[in-house]
Amino acid sequence: MNKNKIKAFFALTLVGLSLTACSDYLNEKPKGKNIPETLADYSEMLNYEYGAHRYVITQAAYLLGDKYCSSYYLTGSYPLYQANYLWDTSIDRAKWNNSDETTYYQGYSNIAVSNLVMENAMTATDATDAERHTVYAYAQAMRAMAYYQLANFYADTYEASTASTKLCVPIITSSAVNAPYEQGTIQQVYDLMIADINEALPYLPDQGRNILLPGKSACYAFLARVYLTMMNYDKAEEYADKALAMNDSLYDWTQFYESHRSNLETAGVWTRATSPMGFDYIENYDFKHGDNSSATAVISLPEWRAQTVEDGDAKFFSNWKLRDYGGGTIYYYGMTTGYFNMGGCRTAEQYLIKAECEARKGDIDQAMSLLNKVRKTRILADKYQPLTASTAAEAMKYICRTKFNELIGSILPFADIRRLNAEGTYPYTLTRVRNGVTETLPGDSYLWTMVFPLGAIENPGGGTLQYNATK
Repeated sequence: MNKNKIKAFFALTLVGLSLTACSDYLNEKPKGKNIPETLADYSEMLNYEYGAHRYVITQAAYLLGDKYCSSYYLTGSYPLYQANYLWDTSIDRAKWNNSDETTYYQGYSNIAVSNLVMENAMTATDATDAERHTVYAYAQAMRAMAYYQLANFYADTYEASTASTKLCVPIITSSAVNAPYEQGTIQQVYDLMIADINEALPYLPDQGRNILLPGKSACYAFLARVYLTMMNYDKAEEYADKALAMNDSLYDWTQFYESHRSNLETAGVWTRATSPMGFDYIENYDFKHGDNSSATAVISLPEWRAQTVEDGDAKFFSNWKLRDYGGGTIYYYGMTTGYFNMGGCRTAEQYLIKAECEARKGDIDQAMSLLNKVRKTRILADKYQPLTASTAAEAMKYICRTKFNELIGSILPFADIRRLNAEGTYPYTLTRVRNGVTETLPGDSYLWTMVFPLGAIENPGGGTLQYNATK
């Protein structure tokens, strides 16, 4: 089924389900209409890339410097952009968040698709019970993954001491319009994520039917991510090991760079190469789009973003090249185009999770061995030297540098920095030199929790919604 058919099919489904209680005659299938009945119908909804697989983190990316913000958006018309991109605490983001609502509504669109499939998969026709359970499990795992994005964007980071009292995001488990819901605590949302994955795992194949659908390997990788965020480092490493046992491949970015060296190093040449980070990227456990579900150029980055990039980082410099447009407009231009797995789970992340866990256990040599295994595929041969560390703090410094540059465009650097600063053992201060001035974003700044959109606050639907950020 092509994308246009899926969109129409999904719209008809929502309308049909919202009207089922109106009259008996609505139970009759309208002539010429596609009303979902079979398991294949509901399974196809899970492939709806625009509505179920987009993970939009625009404002977090602006705050991190993981996306360039043009001067057009840094005017009086877009205060929210100014607040996050410029770290401007004089701006009340809650007042102005009527210009960037996509993260919230897209996140709940992802969840709505999962809820809709979960409500109907087990009674769908033309399938065995085993097939029904598998489709249900795909949807359940996808719902958990969508909640992680929302929780780590709109709520404070997980801390065991406060997770049961601090509010998180709305817990919506129904596809019905205006269904009753509660704004759960952080603990409740994390409990839901873990329960969804654990309930799904027995019914999933090792790899999903396609790369959009999470199999066991993707679920193990996701659990490693969740437990890392919860500061449960033993569990995080346990699941990273399980994921790596199923796929431990790393893409060699040094070879990609060598193949495109002329374009990348010749002044004035801006020909884009096809991104290898698409659906068939060998590091993928599953695939989730960023802002766009269609092929496009990789996001551009501000000039200062390269200040933390390791010399010879082939992945970074394969994707971005400094471009001066004149008049003070300088930024890292995207040199690749195609599809980019910004929200899904990848092997490099799992290696770096395991490396952090080993460093925390005191096995510094093992931590650095894991880090160097990733770096060997990222750092150009004439620049590469194995890194060593004498303390866990030194190892963490190197691991964070690689991880935060490796995962540009995803929620993970944002989530990790929040966690590290809340924990306090290895705090990470975001510092940059911009326009010749050194600027620092404190780890306890309220900017690390994004504000709900005004539309959701003023019209919360079937529940109530309170801000988690002060402004």
